[in-house]
Amino acid sequence: MFTLDQARSFVAVAEELHFGRAAERLNMTQPPLSRQIQKLERSVGVELLERDNRKVSLTAAGQAFLTDARRLVISAERAPLNARRIASGQFGELRIGFTAASGFSLLGPLLSEISTNLPNVHLELFEMVTGEQVAALQDGDIDMGLARPPFDEKTLESQLLFSESLCLAVPTGHRLDLLPREVLIEDLAGEALIMHSPTKARYFYDLVVRQIDIEHQNVIHTVSQILTMITLVAAGRGIAFVPESAKLLGVDGVSYLRLEDVAEDAVELHAIWNRDTRNPALAKLAQIVRSSLRA
Repeated sequence: MFTLDQARSFVAVAEELHFGRAAERLNMTQPPLSRQIQKLERSVGVELLERDNRKVSLTAAGQAFLTDARRLVISAERAPLNARRIASGQFGELRIGFTAASGFSLLGPLLSEISTNLPNVHLELFEMVTGEQVAALQDGDIDMGLARPPFDEKTLESQLLFSESLCLAVPTGHRLDLLPREVLIEDLAGEALIMHSPTKARYFYDLVVRQIDIEHQNVIHTVSQILTMITLVAAGRGIAFVPESAKLLGVDGVSYLRLEDVAEDAVELHAIWNRDTRNPALAKLAQIVRSSLRA
């Protein structure tokens, strides 16, 4: 097996096509350089260079070997730097889970922030509901989630990313859309409702039923995704309770109304991660999340 020093010596001679210049480039004398090349050729089992008193040239085998030798030398030179960068969180991989709602609000700006600050970290994205994210964090399948509370604070660390209002989505021109004031809970009596699934969208379901006395006999559709709710509202199927950021979907035929009796900033989105994770890139990401909130 040849050594890295032999490969480095060969690359220098192959690029200079002159033993004297190659020796000078390597800060060595010519005789030991010649011995390195001879040992390399014996190890490889073929002649890599043709040399006489006037010139040095590459054999066909030498030309092919040069390509791989260059890669080897470059990789060896980069390896210590890459190891230091990975240890500092500048290289590596981050796997991020996100809810559909965060996908059209916070995810884009966060990814831009990561790309700017950690350009050499590879990102993988997974759309998951909060329960799936928590399970994936516990199993080590993702590094960070963008999810809804509550969380087990003994195993998961969390950071509030932002909060927003809960709005009422109604078809444009609906009677509630024409009110000259904010909508009251009693204004909803008798309205067809599109509700969140109590299992697949539990956070929003619990949030709504805690603050609003729902007439369950008026619920005509139960769904798990905000986009589905908005699409059904646009189709005139009923009204729905959605986060204010749903406006960013830009679905035509839907108006978003404030609810006077519902607390502002009721909808929260958190970054969550496992306290025991040792991925250095995650530590950097946590710093980015916290610093962007202070900015």
